[in-house]
This record gives sequence, structure tokens and C-alpha cells, in this order.
Amino acid sequence: MIKKQKRKLVIYLSFVLVLAGLTAFTIFDNTNEDEFISCTVDPAKQDIQLYWKNDQGEIIKSIQNLKTFVESKNNRLVFATNAGMYKEDNSPLGLFIQNGKTLAPLNTRNASGNFYMKPNGIFFITTENKAVVCSTTDFSNNGNIKFATQSGPMLILDGHIHSAFVKVSTNLNIRNGVGILPNNNIVFAMSKKEINFYDFAAYFQKLGCKNALYLDGFVSRTYLPEKHCVQVDGNFGVMIGVIEKNK
Repeated sequence: MIKKQKRKLVIYLSFVLVLAGLTAFTIFDNTNEDEFISCTVDPAKQDIQLYWKNDQGEIIKSIQNLKTFVESKNNRLVFATNAGMYKEDNSPLGLFIQNGKTLAPLNTRNASGNFYMKPNGIFFITTENKAVVCSTTDFSNNGNIKFATQSGPMLILDGHIHSAFVKVSTNLNIRNGVGILPNNNIVFAMSKKEINFYDFAAYFQKLGCKNALYLDGFVSRTYLPEKHCVQVDGNFGVMIGVIEKNK
């Protein structure tokens, strides 16, 4: 009788361990590349730019139009995504700096909506090709900023998930964002399915990002042929592009 009880206990414990393993796998799988399309960029070696208008002063709007514009310069578009929130006329809702020139001012207003969920933040590239994500309150321009876009909210701030995010939130959406990795490379990511803010931020946190910024929601698109993601539509304001110059 005792042997039978021991045998049942062993079977039960084995079953529990299998379930635990499956649960652990499921949790891990929710943050892997099956759930996100991501692109890592080395700003010291790759040409990353922010775009809004073409040479005729027309708003580019779609990734297809951006691709056409880049190719007209005899360059190849390697990666593209929307770069923050914008107004109804496709103008930037917050700060936008292009090639060192401020085309839209810093927005420090208090209002409703994701952009105004404080702290919001800035993603920028310096003239030394260093990438930074910081909160709006920590931002300063000493004349060494080449590109910048403002959005919100911050996803990760000093290694911590935004305090307003709720783990079990049912506020689900497609989302895209940008973070800075421990080696100072940039990681752009877009969820492949609807996700809440907390889980999206957790993805960047698990990658080791000290700071990460939300870019936008359901309108988000990613162009990354290398990973078989070719979304060329959209009706955006500012966009981010990584280009390769043809020889």
C-alpha cells in the first residue's frame, strides 16, 4: 500500500513539473520574436534618419512614399516605422528635429491621451551618432542633436516599467516603440498582436533597456524585408528610416 502511494506521489509530482515547465515556456514565449517584430540598429555604423516631408515640402505620409523618396536618392530603405504621434494634418504632436533644425517645438502641455501620460519622452540621435531615449523633463538641446522625435508615454524609465501600467489591463492594441540596449544599440519593436502597455514595456525591460519610449498604437507599421515584414501603407507624420547607400 505504501509503495502504491509513493508511486502515485511520484506520478503526481512528475505531472506538476511538466505543467510548470509548460507554464514557464508559455510565459517566455509571450516575449519572444514570435510575438514581436524587432530591428536592432547600431547608430555608430548604420545610417538612421527621421523623415517628415520630401524635397518639395510634401508630407511623405506612407512607408511606400518613404521608400520611393529614399530610392530617388540612390539609396535603399532597410528598415522603417512610424516615429511618434501626430496631429490631424500629419504634423508632429511634439518635438521634431531634423538635421539639427527644430521643425516642431517641445510639447510640455497637460492633456488626455497616451502622448500626455507623464512621463512622456524623447528619442534622439546626436551629431556623434549616439542614440538616447529620455523623459521630456530630462531633455536638453545643447546644439548637438541631429534628429529627435517626442512621444509618450515612456515605457521604461531608469530600468523600471512606467508606474501607471497595469499587468492585467484589458487595454489591448498593436503597439510600437523604441529602446536603448545595454550596448547602446537601438531596438525598435512592434507587437504582432494586440498587447497591453505593461506587457509591451516588459519586453523592452527583458531586453535590458534602461529607457524605452512608446511610439504609437494600432496605426503602427514596420518595414523590415530582412524579417519578411513588408508593411508599406500608413498615413503618418514623422517616420524613422534606416538606409543603405548604393555604391
